[in-house]
Amino acid sequence: MLPGSLKETTMPKSCTSPYSYANCPSRFLLEQIADKWSVLVLGALCEKPLRFNEIKRSLEGITQKALTQCLRKLERNGIVERRVLTFSPVAVEYHITPLGNTLKEPFKALYRWTTEYLPQVTQARERFDQRLSEQEKALSDTGA
Repeated sequence: MLPGSLKETTMPKSCTSPYSYANCPSRFLLEQIADKWSVLVLGALCEKPLRFNEIKRSLEGITQKALTQCLRKLERNGIVERRVLTFSPVAVEYHITPLGNTLKEPFKALYRWTTEYLPQVTQARERFDQRLSEQEKALSDTGA
């Protein structure tokens, strides 16, 4: 059994939230599908199946190793399927499974939220950075 696999993980009776317990299965699954690259890979595959290098070219900044790990993780969780194309030269194509398709609407909602609230998030960041800068300046002025 692989470390961190769902078979190894048991949900505590009081596990009502994925944020509560490190071994809560829902938390484990969220970590698997909502990490830095998984959402972007699924977005790239949303329209049509793609080959590995097509995915890589569509995601600026992803390394070959990170993409390989991400695709394997998504495949292991039943979200993406890998298909070997047997014509010459042999190629591999990835596509979203029916289970993976169930994530489209939640991810679209998350994208809509980010585009709607990005200005407010940007303002909050600027306020935070300003406060932090002022606090650091005050500390340096007092010699602390």
